[in-house]
Amino acid sequence: MPPTVLAVIPARGGSKGVPAKNLAAVGGVPLVARAVHECRAARHITDVAVSTDDPGIAAAARGAGAVVVQRPGDIAGDTATSEAAVLHAMDAYEAAHGTAVDVVLLVQCTSPFIAREDIDGVTEAILAGGADTALTVAPFHGFVWRAPDAADDLPAETAETAEAVETAGIAETATGGVGVNHDKSYRPRRQDRPQDYLETGAAYGMRADRFRTEKHRFFGRTELVRTDAARVLEIDDPHDLARARVLAPLLDADRPGALPGRGDIDAIVLDFDGTQTDDRVLIDADGREIVAVHRGDGLGIAALRRAELPMLILSTEVNPVVAARAKKLQLPVLHGIDRKDLALKQWCEEQGIAPERVLYVGNDVNDLPCFDLVGWPVAVAGAHDVVRGAARAVTSAPGGGGAIREIAAWILGPSLQPV
Repeated sequence: MPPTVLAVIPARGGSKGVPAKNLAAVGGVPLVARAVHECRAARHITDVAVSTDDPGIAAAARGAGAVVVQRPGDIAGDTATSEAAVLHAMDAYEAAHGTAVDVVLLVQCTSPFIAREDIDGVTEAILAGGADTALTVAPFHGFVWRAPDAADDLPAETAETAEAVETAGIAETATGGVGVNHDKSYRPRRQDRPQDYLETGAAYGMRADRFRTEKHRFFGRTELVRTDAARVLEIDDPHDLARARVLAPLLDADRPGALPGRGDIDAIVLDFDGTQTDDRVLIDADGREIVAVHRGDGLGIAALRRAELPMLILSTEVNPVVAARAKKLQLPVLHGIDRKDLALKQWCEEQGIAPERVLYVGNDVNDLPCFDLVGWPVAVAGAHDVVRGAARAVTSAPGGGGAIREIAAWILGPSLQPV
């Protein structure tokens, strides 16, 4: 029988730095769901368990395909360790499935850009490489410093170096920073220094039997699994989350499943201004408003209609041009809507369509409530930064410049590739 490899994602609900952090969306997908998706896509993972005390996290985890382990209160507080959560989840999984876990992984969903290749690498280091433990690391070339009031906490060998340097009169460490991984009196070139590696915090692997005995994540021979430094980011505060949302359209673009196909969605809902137009309005001498649209978008919408995909135009605008364009495209329209999210939810209920199977296209902050409802929030190029960061995918074409045709090409395939 193949070995049982269990990936455990600790995701408690009591985050202080970023409230509800593990449910925060990056690239339009909650952090916990992103981690589950990558674990499930890894080659050697038998099952994925999310350890949580939060009903919302549990629902998102199940929706992404994970087994949920209810975490007891005594290991769900601020001082609880990840190791305790993993041990509890491993015990619960073994009891429920009647099988022993051979390798257990600790995967942190607060590392939003963890990749399935990283998870495979950590697993293979143990299964095939003979390691007892493994972790993801990234090349690191920085000089690390420590403030003088922390000098007492330096490792013995570093403290000795600092003391020798101070004694020689080369530097006065008592009144300045202390070099942790270097002698501050000597600045070698990067190529002349030994290669350091930074622990990414994304994934750790352990032989399950010894982990149960040792109760910590590093024992025996530890293998370093190199990963792409560009993808290393841990979300600890709101600034980290903002950075992740800005980076997501770039770092997610080349991931499998980054763009939706026909099998991923059951309906498409389109904003109007800034999505089907370039967000500009021309006003004539009589006060009439005129907007410009893209013929390619009309071609894409016609093809989507032929594919029998339900579609809707949803807009806050009361301008009759919205209704006129909808009539031309032969699409239903709801416009002059203050709460687009409530209208979208009601439309989904009336159509019998699950919101998580809806692709919604928007460009500005009033589209964010709809983004939170659907499974495929999509932003057009040129959308507000916050909107692009909350989107699961971003078009390369701008609103009014063929963005809808581009989306049609994602869904319907090469015959509709953008011109």
